[in-house]
Amino acid sequence: MPESKPSVNVEALKELVRTVPDFPKPGILFYDITTLLKDPTGFAQMIDALAAHYIAEDVDLVLGIEARGFIFGPALAYRLNAGFVPVRKPRKLPAPVARVTYDLEYGSDTLEIHKDAIQPGQRVVLVDDLLATGGTMEATVKLVKDLGGEIAGLGFAVELDFLKGRERFSGLDIFSLLHYNE
Repeated sequence: MPESKPSVNVEALKELVRTVPDFPKPGILFYDITTLLKDPTGFAQMIDALAAHYIAEDVDLVLGIEARGFIFGPALAYRLNAGFVPVRKPRKLPAPVARVTYDLEYGSDTLEIHKDAIQPGQRVVLVDDLLATGGTMEATVKLVKDLGGEIAGLGFAVELDFLKGRERFSGLDIFSLLHYNE
């Protein structure tokens, strides 16, 4: 029998998120979720809401993107009875890796995953703390597809709607719990 969707008071969760002006540089308003994570009820509600969204999706693996995806990924994988796979920065994984390099606003970055982490046809949910412009998640989607995985969904704690990152993911299920418009 499928789980019922948990009742989540999104506004109460937003009150647990600290905003830090001018971080990491002047003019940026940083949404700090560490204050939500330390609240046991808030953290549980966030994981329960993510799990409720994906529970019927027959998920094989949850991928968490370094570093904050490592917070949500294992907890979500546990709730979905799925495996967890870390997506790491370069030179952190010991076995052969698949790698993708992608552009940032000022330069580039690289992500890696073990080549044997995903078997062709496995259904995968990708999670991270934040959807902003979507570049990091877009690179991770490429890694999953290159390894033959099927994207069951993209899950985020926070989405900055005004940056329109979700527009990069036409046809994919995107679930963000907390939305900010400025």
